[in-house]
Amino acid sequence: MVPSGTAPRILCIGIPVRDLTFRVDAVPARGSKANATHLAEICGGNALNAAIAIARLGGRVAFAGPMGDARETSSGFILAQMAQEGIDTMHIVRMPDVTTPVSAIMIEPSGERTLTIYRDPALWTVELPDADRLLDGCQAVLVESRCAAFAISLCTEARRRGIPVIVGVDRAMSLQDGLLTAASHLLFSSEQVQETAGITEDGEALKRLARLTPAFLAATRGPDGTIWLNEAGELEETAAFPVQAVDTLGAGDVFHGAFTLRLAEGEGVREALRFAAAAAALKCTRHGGGQAAPQRLEVEELLQAAQLAEASRSPR
Repeated sequence: MVPSGTAPRILCIGIPVRDLTFRVDAVPARGSKANATHLAEICGGNALNAAIAIARLGGRVAFAGPMGDARETSSGFILAQMAQEGIDTMHIVRMPDVTTPVSAIMIEPSGERTLTIYRDPALWTVELPDADRLLDGCQAVLVESRCAAFAISLCTEARRRGIPVIVGVDRAMSLQDGLLTAASHLLFSSEQVQETAGITEDGEALKRLARLTPAFLAATRGPDGTIWLNEAGELEETAAFPVQAVDTLGAGDVFHGAFTLRLAEGEGVREALRFAAAAAALKCTRHGGGQAAPQRLEVEELLQAAQLAEASRSPR
């Protein structure tokens, strides 16, 4: 059940992608061919997957970022999908003669995915709409880390206004990246936090980054849960929900979206991480990338079931 009152408005900033997903028994060897057992055409991109999750979990979502020429089919396809999810697209910037990103993704029976993507370099020259328009009534901003080039000034202004800025880190960051200090929350994966910090252990990597940024820091580790630093600088862990994964595409993005929504609803990081873990776990049980994000009731039921199971194991 969505909390009472007006649902929070969250601004997601990123670059939408048109995804072609192929289910395969195994990723083919170099120079070989393989038959896919299933093909699906979906919309994706880190921030867009998160936006879909937020909308399904009860938030109000506005999206800002670049998209290709209005004449191309990819952008039209993505916009139609966003409209179905109830995402506000009025702040998307259409760029003449630019191509909307397209990816080809192979998904193995284990749920692991391998992908290749084309992003037109001109997308990074976009100028976002005025901050007053974008941040009006906004309770949180969620941004892809790769978008620092055109989003850093907006994120800095959001923080000046006391609005949380959550960065979904989708690749290793430079230690000079402005988002390291502009963000209020940085959500890495294990591989990305290690590569960013230059340390091959998650906890130590987080501690090193904590010396460079005041932001909340966490690293997701798939079925091994999430490791994070509390306000005292101590490491804590949030367990993952055990599920049979069939498709991990977009799971991290769903995690980021669910975490952001719970923060915007007024919850602390501990509750937000638990909620996000449940949402990401449910996404992994079904195919469809970010478009397989769960509904709010499903997440609440999983959390309740886990709470009851834990209570039954506790000594009386």
